[in-house]
Amino acid sequence: MPTNFSPATANYFATKTRIRARVLFWVRAINRETGAPETMGLWNGDDHRDFVIGGETRTYYAAGSLLSIDPITSQIGLKVRQHRVVMSPLAPEVQQLIRGYEPRFAPVEIHRALFDPDSHALVDEPHRRFKGYIDKIAFKTGPKGEKVTVELTLASAARALTVPLSRKRSDETLRARSPNDGFRRYADVAGTITVKWGQK
Repeated sequence: MPTNFSPATANYFATKTRIRARVLFWVRAINRETGAPETMGLWNGDDHRDFVIGGETRTYYAAGSLLSIDPITSQIGLKVRQHRVVMSPLAPEVQQLIRGYEPRFAPVEIHRALFDPDSHALVDEPHRRFKGYIDKIAFKTGPKGEKVTVELTLASAARALTVPLSRKRSDETLRARSPNDGFRRYADVAGTITVKWGQK
């Protein structure tokens, strides 16, 4: 997350007595059918909209899919921070995210878009508030008659530092590059099995 706001954003916070902000959720995940990486954007605005972020035009879908998100806190250091995002599983975009894609460990970004409370015009390019991964997905059901929601637990980018080496460089990832290379065949159990000298 940037430590310094742009002049337009800083002026907005300094002069406006009313703040009109929207949350933008961006994910990059693998399509289960094609195996290709794809992207999707969701936001809590009123309609689908394009935003330019880092020189890239991104489309964010509304559809009432992004219901709530925990307050995002900033923290210096390597501690893994977790945030909760609640979505509606009925929205087609969310269905694609949780069933059409492989969401576990998919990279995500959360930006905040600021709008003028009077003109409703976008103040500046949305600024990033969070960068990390989807850590867990759970379906939540409340009392009878309440809507079912899907809850995503996000882990900050520091989560990558806790991933075991075997997951970063597994047999599967090596064979994806070279199918006959079995060098990491036992990488996931290395160090956990005692083998006597000379034993296969």
